[in-house]
Amino acid sequence: MAGFAPHRDGIFYLTEGGQETEIQYRHGYDLPEFAMYPLLANDQAMAALKDMYSRVLDVAAEHGFVAMLSGLDYRGSPDWGAKLGYSRDRLADAIEQSIDFLRDVARSYAAQIPAILIGGQVGPRGDAYSLNQTITADEAEDYHAFQLEVHQRANVDFVWAATFNNVPEALGVARAAARIGLPIGISFTLDSNHRLKSGPSLKEAIEQVDKEAGDARPDFYGINCSHPIEFEPALEPGDWSKRLRSLRPNASAKDKIDLCKLGHIEDGDPVDLGQRMGALAQRFPQIDILGGCCGTWAPHLDEIARNVRPSI
Repeated sequence: MAGFAPHRDGIFYLTEGGQETEIQYRHGYDLPEFAMYPLLANDQAMAALKDMYSRVLDVAAEHGFVAMLSGLDYRGSPDWGAKLGYSRDRLADAIEQSIDFLRDVARSYAAQIPAILIGGQVGPRGDAYSLNQTITADEAEDYHAFQLEVHQRANVDFVWAATFNNVPEALGVARAAARIGLPIGISFTLDSNHRLKSGPSLKEAIEQVDKEAGDARPDFYGINCSHPIEFEPALEPGDWSKRLRSLRPNASAKDKIDLCKLGHIEDGDPVDLGQRMGALAQRFPQIDILGGCCGTWAPHLDEIARNVRPSI
């Protein structure tokens, strides 16, 4: 499979927002282990999800963005599946059903949107907010290959590796994706110190993964599950920043651990978030993949899109 399309002036991509927080707190569905795919067995939940993703596609259509849909299989790796009682075969089926669901939602929008890309989403082996310092690159390559091989069989257009905070694990998943033949974007999450929780700066993490991955380096990098207040100070000048194409911020500037304990959704200020993202897109014109994470959905995405691309 060819790599992800290179940056082109005037072409922007819109992802979904924070699907887990939206389905939990606006629609009232529990997510054991923060996993979305158990909802596949719940017709009412899937109807709510179809409406949710349709609103994302509405925003993409209104602003002329290419749509990138993923997100039901963030917890689709073997350890998380085992915690939920899924065998590897059953987990593979759930991942494939998740991809089929996204294609079904997208089908009626084909004539309204320049293109719709369907992807898989890989989360870290451990909790995204833990140090995760024990996993090696070799272990990560072997571990994440299971889910990536399912994605390859499902013919996804891309894969997100989301909320990674550890360089060896990011390196391993990049190597696995290259070996299997999948375009991949690796998205790091930063803490209130503007660094990965495991220690390195964003610059250091991107440069190290690129150097050690060689020809297996990711197609692009991103940031997710951090508010611009957390990640903007990490955007140091330099050639490394040209590898950063994706921003998927949280709605709220509150600490991520605190957000997890609130028991309700934090909308933040969608207008302010959109303005911040528009300003960042002006500063870094290679950033062309925009979306959201915890607390965000269609209203935030609409503000982001209108600020990044004021007119079409």
